[in-house]
Amino acid sequence: MKHFTASEKEKIDSIAIGTFDGLHLGHQQLIKKLSPNGALFVIDRAKANLTPGRKRSDYTTFPCFYYKIDQIKSFDCTTFVSFLKAEFPNLKNIIIGYDFKFGAQRSCDIMDLKNLFKGTITIVDEFFLDGISVHSSKVRELIQKGEIRQANHLIGRRYCISGQHIRGQGLGKKEFVPTINLEIGRYILPKHGVYSTVSKIGTSLFPSVTFIGIRESSDGKFSCETHILDSEIEAPESLEVCFVDFIRENKKFDSFEALKIQILKDIDTAKKIITKSGLHG
Repeated sequence: MKHFTASEKEKIDSIAIGTFDGLHLGHQQLIKKLSPNGALFVIDRAKANLTPGRKRSDYTTFPCFYYKIDQIKSFDCTTFVSFLKAEFPNLKNIIIGYDFKFGAQRSCDIMDLKNLFKGTITIVDEFFLDGISVHSSKVRELIQKGEIRQANHLIGRRYCISGQHIRGQGLGKKEFVPTINLEIGRYILPKHGVYSTVSKIGTSLFPSVTFIGIRESSDGKFSCETHILDSEIEAPESLEVCFVDFIRENKKFDSFEALKIQILKDIDTAKKIITKSGLHG
């Protein structure tokens, strides 16, 4: 991942300001207004996200400059604008959403920004898709309800999470099908259940089926585990899982045999969904 130097900030003449959590289609409306020498001023709230930390940089070609909320939340109106000018000496255009607020306790609004900044202020209207106002909060809500297809529609791509490979129970390989168990970081997770997914290892994509939830039929612990379909691969150190569609709710089975029968059904369902949608969506 590229880290930009202070001198490179001098080239920036336009910035889009926001949390950019998810880099969804609503955010893309701001990004479209950037000049070729534009950048994203990313306010990082350091909590569970759609795109935690510097992961946002994976979804835009523009440079992202990250600022922790604690770093700027106490600024008054004048201090915040002065901070922007100091960070980006050649700043000529600030791009913001229609509901933009800034400064301590969000006490400053667009009119304050216009009064304090002598360059151009570009205000982007609320963005609707199929009658739905596209906001990160709406995308989070859909994901947490398991409504993955609709969430992906608003994001403009499949929702993905990344995790480190960890040791599981070992039951998958012995009793069912081999799975890659993941330790997930600060991501918003879909509701518990089984999903058709596409897994990314390096630059390669693999159809997969993923379980998220409490292992009701074994040890009662939470897990996120993925089975790669029709491929025998060595478990990587890390894995990115992209959600295609919800398959079923989590449930407890009376026996391992009943669970295995259901897992094979889930695999068949996942194959059909991914074949229809394609690896690249």
